Amino acid sequence: MGHSTDNLFKWDSSLLSEVLVKEKVSGCLISIDNDIVYQFFKNKKMQKKQHKVNSCTKSVTSCLIGIAWDQGYIPDLSTPIVDYFPSLLEDRDQRKQLITIDDLLTMTAGFDWPEMGEWGGWPHMIHSPNWVKYVLERPLVTEPGQTMNYNSGCSQLLLAILQKMTKQRARDYAVNHLFSRLGFNDFIWHEDPQGVNIGGFGLHMTIHDLHKFGILYLNKGKYGKKRLLSEEWITRTTKPEHLTYSAFGHYGRHWWVSEAPNIGTYYFAMGMGGQYCCIVPSLGMNITITSDTYGDTVKPLQIIKNVLLQ
Repeated sequence: MGHSTDNLFKWDSSLLSEVLVKEKVSGCLISIDNDIVYQFFKNKKMQKKQHKVNSCTKSVTSCLIGIAWDQGYIPDLSTPIVDYFPSLLEDRDQRKQLITIDDLLTMTAGFDWPEMGEWGGWPHMIHSPNWVKYVLERPLVTEPGQTMNYNSGCSQLLLAILQKMTKQRARDYAVNHLFSRLGFNDFIWHEDPQGVNIGGFGLHMTIHDLHKFGILYLNKGKYGKKRLLSEEWITRTTKPEHLTYSAFGHYGRHWWVSEAPNIGTYYFAMGMGGQYCCIVPSLGMNITITSDTYGDTVKPLQIIKNVLLQ
């Protein structure tokens, strides 16, 4: 059954436009049941611009791990990552051998990783000649599986595992099983020095393509008549698991999860500088925002909460 924009929620499109034009928002697309009902662009160039979506890349990484899981490449999320990175057998801290794929997805690996703290949002692995090695050699500060701490290194390990299991670059796997099927236009996906696509922040794409990715999740893994991802995976990865950063909400498995009065649970991909792909299942709503709000990544989320989800 379709969702009516009249009786399920009320929002003022002109008010929304007034708010967006005052902020450093470059584009906003909103759809209800797959139909675009609102669009805003700072200028015409923003419609086709490849936006650096930053950590929205993490949710794409989660999706690719899900497709690989569906296909049997990664049969068990409880598999210890030492199976893929045998160097951990030589690490002094044997607890690292307990870290699982699921710990990477939930960012509960336990590494000392102050990405949201003293590193100011930029993981220091980017200065290393070997990113995967850098992540694996970080000391543990908590037991694996216990505490969520935001960690782009976990995302890098996930795509390194994906490439080992599929024997393909993550980019090629994405093109074959996701991007081409969503009808993506041209995109850029940067790699680390070893040729592993950056799992946490390496994608550039148009706002329309990011919106298509949201449509896939809104439709529980189907795009058009084709199933690209299991509904089971979407349910599993968009469940609230850990509340570490109250300004954002709970963390699931490479998706943020929150809730609003009278609307219930919604979940979103969030990238530094105000990049968002937000799914509101109860409203059949998909909200995509690209921005240049560096220094205030949460600003577009506040707009979503205050203008759209009241």
